Amino acid sequence: MSLYKREDSSIWWVRFTHKGKRVQQSSGTPVREKAEEYEAKLKSSLWEQERLGAKPIYKWNDAVVKYLGETKHKASQVSDIYHLRWLDQYLNGIELQAIKRDMLDKISAAKQAEGVENSTVNRVQEVIRAILRKACNEWEWIDRVPVVRMLPEPTKRVRWLTRDEADTLIAALPPHLADMARFSLETGLRRSNVTGLQWSQVDLVRRTAWIHPDQAKARKAIPVPLSSVAVAVLRKQIGKHQANVFTFNGKPVHQVNTKAWHKALERVGIENFRWHDLRHTWASWHIQEGTPLHVLQELGGWSTPEMVQKYAHLSSEHLAQWVDRRPAVLAA
Repeated sequence: MSLYKREDSSIWWVRFTHKGKRVQQSSGTPVREKAEEYEAKLKSSLWEQERLGAKPIYKWNDAVVKYLGETKHKASQVSDIYHLRWLDQYLNGIELQAIKRDMLDKISAAKQAEGVENSTVNRVQEVIRAILRKACNEWEWIDRVPVVRMLPEPTKRVRWLTRDEADTLIAALPPHLADMARFSLETGLRRSNVTGLQWSQVDLVRRTAWIHPDQAKARKAIPVPLSSVAVAVLRKQIGKHQANVFTFNGKPVHQVNTKAWHKALERVGIENFRWHDLRHTWASWHIQEGTPLHVLQELGGWSTPEMVQKYAHLSSEHLAQWVDRRPAVLAA
């Protein structure tokens, strides 16, 4: 029998042999008549592929499996999987060629209805677009990609601290968080790279540290030159743990977004500030002190120049030579 149901499911499955090969697929429906239609369509498609050279029909699920297999190296794959699980309720079993603009707009509206920000909706749409583009341009599974409409995202200011604010915050933090915050402000390293830093990644004699490719967001090794302050912070940690640099009560630190962090911010009156903003602060100070954008990009381990452009407005040195070229306005 070519149609059957599994014991734990109400969905009809199609099973038959074509050219000596076994074909077995879910019809995606509990209605037998529709399952029979699906089977007939599937057999017709196989005939068209064989006789007319038509492209095989692939489903969203096929594309997701292939995409995840090809993007294992992405640091953001965990986020992709989270979005893909949510998308399953809308795209599971859907043929790629049937995914059109109106369907994507409905998905966007459904995500918006959850009360999330436009940026979250856009991240979901970006995953869909990435998969469809691969299906079209690389795998040649479909002939075109529908337009994926992105919602407007407000431009946010870069949140950073003055040096006085930073000193005040560090003084209010518990010693282990204070050391980690100071080290972050000296190196610009991301939270996970600070909490996960191992002594095997540090050379105090050469005053350098390094982040391995599999630890970096851009999957590229990051050299970390150490300032005198950073070296001093590291020397304070010697002997506390055999492997991990930063610890609390003899154990590695995994979380910095703690009550102690938030209480310190509240005590010193610093609002709307996250741990990641220490990295923004580090980058802002560099730009204000004249560090070129291309150097900042390498120091911070950013993959593209565009990612450091958000700090460019904090420096006006390259414009200073032009302001005195205009004739002065004389006072009356």
